[in-house]
Amino acid sequence: MVIHRWLEFPTEGNGQIVEITDEVKRLLEGTGLETGIINVFVPGATGALTTLEHEPGVCRDFLELFDFIAPESRDYHHNRRGVDTNGHSHVRAGLLGAFVTLPFEKTELLLGRWQQIVFVDFDEVPRERTLVLTFIGE
Repeated sequence: MVIHRWLEFPTEGNGQIVEITDEVKRLLEGTGLETGIINVFVPGATGALTTLEHEPGVCRDFLELFDFIAPESRDYHHNRRGVDTNGHSHVRAGLLGAFVTLPFEKTELLLGRWQQIVFVDFDEVPRERTLVLTFIGE
Protein backbone atom coordinates (compact mmCIF):
# COMPACT_ATOMS: atom_id res chain seq x y z
CA MET A 1 0.00 0.00 0.00
CA VAL A 2 1.15 3.54 -0.76
CA ILE A 3 -0.02 6.49 1.35
CA HIS A 4 0.89 10.16 0.98
CA ARG A 5 0.89 12.75 3.76
CA TRP A 6 2.09 16.34 3.92
CA LEU A 7 3.95 18.15 6.67
CA GLU A 8 3.81 21.97 6.71
CA PHE A 9 5.74 24.38 8.92
CA PRO A 10 7.33 27.85 8.82
CA THR A 11 11.09 28.29 8.70
CA GLU A 12 13.44 31.16 9.44
CA GLY A 13 15.96 30.46 6.66
CA ASN A 14 19.72 30.99 6.85
CA GLY A 15 20.60 27.40 7.72
CA GLN A 16 17.85 26.72 10.22
CA ILE A 17 17.76 23.02 11.11
CA VAL A 18 14.28 21.76 11.98
CA GLU A 19 13.99 18.38 13.71
CA ILE A 20 10.93 16.57 12.31
CA THR A 21 11.27 13.04 13.74
CA ASP A 22 8.26 13.23 16.08
CA GLU A 23 6.03 14.61 13.33
CA VAL A 24 7.09 11.82 10.95
CA LYS A 25 6.37 9.24 13.68
CA ARG A 26 2.94 10.77 14.30
CA LEU A 27 2.09 10.62 10.61
CA LEU A 28 3.35 7.02 10.39
CA GLU A 29 1.14 5.96 13.29
CA GLY A 30 -1.87 7.38 11.47
CA THR A 31 -1.33 5.23 8.37
CA GLY A 32 -2.07 1.85 9.95
CA LEU A 33 1.02 0.42 8.26
CA GLU A 34 3.25 -1.90 10.28
CA THR A 35 6.32 -2.51 8.08
CA GLY A 36 7.83 -0.67 5.13
CA ILE A 37 9.66 2.49 4.18
CA ILE A 38 9.00 6.21 4.37
CA ASN A 39 10.32 8.66 1.80
CA VAL A 40 10.38 12.28 2.94
CA PHE A 41 10.77 14.76 0.06
CA VAL A 42 11.11 18.54 -0.07
CA PRO A 43 9.68 20.14 -3.22
CA GLY A 44 11.97 23.13 -3.47
CA ALA A 45 15.51 24.03 -4.48
CA THR A 46 16.78 25.59 -1.25
CA GLY A 47 15.71 23.04 1.37
CA ALA A 48 17.22 19.65 2.12
CA LEU A 49 16.75 16.58 4.31
CA THR A 50 19.07 14.25 6.18
CA THR A 51 19.52 12.46 9.49
CA LEU A 52 21.90 13.53 12.23
CA GLU A 53 22.07 13.95 15.97
CA HIS A 54 20.00 17.09 16.53
CA GLU A 55 22.25 18.56 19.19
CA PRO A 56 23.56 22.18 19.19
CA GLY A 57 27.22 21.22 18.69
CA VAL A 58 26.52 18.84 15.81
CA CYS A 59 24.16 21.35 14.19
CA ARG A 60 26.76 24.12 14.40
CA ASP A 61 29.51 21.85 13.03
CA PHE A 62 27.19 20.77 10.21
CA LEU A 63 26.37 24.33 9.15
CA GLU A 64 30.00 25.44 9.43
CA LEU A 65 30.89 22.65 7.00
CA PHE A 66 28.56 24.23 4.43
CA ASP A 67 30.11 27.65 5.11
CA PHE A 68 33.43 26.07 4.12
CA ILE A 69 32.20 24.08 1.10
CA ALA A 70 29.80 26.68 -0.36
CA PRO A 71 30.45 30.07 1.29
CA GLU A 72 27.80 32.74 0.91
CA SER A 73 30.44 35.26 -0.22
CA ARG A 74 31.47 33.29 -3.32
CA ASP A 75 30.62 34.71 -6.76
CA TYR A 76 27.75 32.42 -7.86
CA HIS A 77 26.54 32.48 -11.46
CA HIS A 78 22.98 32.22 -10.15
CA ASN A 79 23.38 35.55 -8.33
CA ARG A 80 24.56 37.29 -11.51
CA ARG A 81 21.07 36.96 -12.96
CA GLY A 82 20.05 39.80 -10.66
CA VAL A 83 16.90 38.08 -9.40
CA ASP A 84 18.17 37.06 -5.96
CA THR A 85 21.39 36.32 -4.11
CA ASN A 86 20.81 32.79 -2.86
CA GLY A 87 23.19 30.89 -5.13
CA HIS A 88 24.84 29.39 -2.06
CA SER A 89 21.42 28.16 -0.87
CA HIS A 90 20.84 26.20 -4.07
CA VAL A 91 24.33 24.68 -4.04
CA ARG A 92 24.09 23.67 -0.37
CA ALA A 93 20.65 22.10 -0.81
CA GLY A 94 21.83 20.26 -3.92
CA LEU A 95 24.80 18.82 -2.07
CA LEU A 96 22.68 17.52 0.81
CA GLY A 97 19.69 16.31 -1.21
CA ALA A 98 15.94 16.70 -1.44
CA PHE A 99 14.87 13.44 0.21
CA VAL A 100 15.58 10.84 2.86
CA THR A 101 14.23 7.27 2.92
CA LEU A 102 13.80 5.41 6.21
CA PRO A 103 12.68 1.89 7.12
CA PHE A 104 10.05 1.12 9.74
CA GLU A 105 8.91 -2.08 11.45
CA LYS A 106 6.11 -2.65 13.96
CA THR A 107 5.18 1.00 13.38
CA GLU A 108 8.59 2.15 14.71
CA LEU A 109 11.21 4.05 12.73
CA LEU A 110 14.44 2.07 12.57
CA LEU A 111 16.67 4.99 13.51
CA GLY A 112 19.86 4.81 15.54
CA ARG A 113 19.81 5.91 19.17
CA TRP A 114 21.10 9.43 18.47
CA GLN A 115 19.68 9.80 14.96
CA GLN A 116 16.92 12.24 14.12
CA ILE A 117 15.33 13.34 10.85
CA VAL A 118 16.04 16.98 10.03
CA PHE A 119 15.02 19.52 7.43
CA VAL A 120 17.61 22.20 6.64
CA ASP A 121 16.42 25.53 5.25
CA PHE A 122 19.35 26.98 3.33
CA ASP A 123 17.41 29.91 1.84
CA GLU A 124 18.02 33.52 2.86
CA VAL A 125 14.45 34.34 3.84
CA PRO A 126 11.74 32.78 6.00
CA ARG A 127 9.40 30.45 4.14
CA GLU A 128 6.38 28.26 4.61
CA ARG A 129 7.68 24.76 3.83
CA THR A 130 5.78 21.66 2.77
CA LEU A 131 7.28 18.18 2.86
CA VAL A 132 5.76 15.22 1.01
CA LEU A 133 5.85 11.92 2.91
CA THR A 134 5.29 8.70 0.99
CA PHE A 135 4.66 5.61 3.12
CA ILE A 136 5.09 2.28 1.34
CA GLY A 137 4.30 -0.82 3.32
CA GLU A 138 1.82 -3.26 4.72
